[in-house]
Amino acid sequence: MANSPQAKKRARQNEKNRKHNASLRSMARTYMKKVDAQIKAGDYEGAQAALKTAQPILDSMVNKGIFAKNKVARHKSRLNAKIKALKAA
Repeated sequence: MANSPQAKKRARQNEKNRKHNASLRSMARTYMKKVDAQIKAGDYEGAQAALKTAQPILDSMVNKGIFAKNKVARHKSRLNAKIKALKAA
C-alpha cells in the first residue's frame, strides 16, 4: 500500500489510466470485430468501409501506446487480405 502522498497520487493516476486504456483497447477491438463481421457476412463493400473507419483508430492506438506498432500492422494486413480474398471469391 502506498504511504507517501506522491505514492498515493501515483496509485490514483495509475488506476485512472488503466481504466482509460482498457476502454480504448476495447473500442479498437470492437472496430476490428465489425470488419470481421462484414467479412463473415460476405459483404465486400461493407467490409471495405468498416476497415476504412477502423484503420485510423488502430493507428491512433499505436500513437497512444495502447497497442504495439507491429501488432496493429499485422491485424490491418490480415483484415485487408481477408477482404481481398472476399472480392476474389
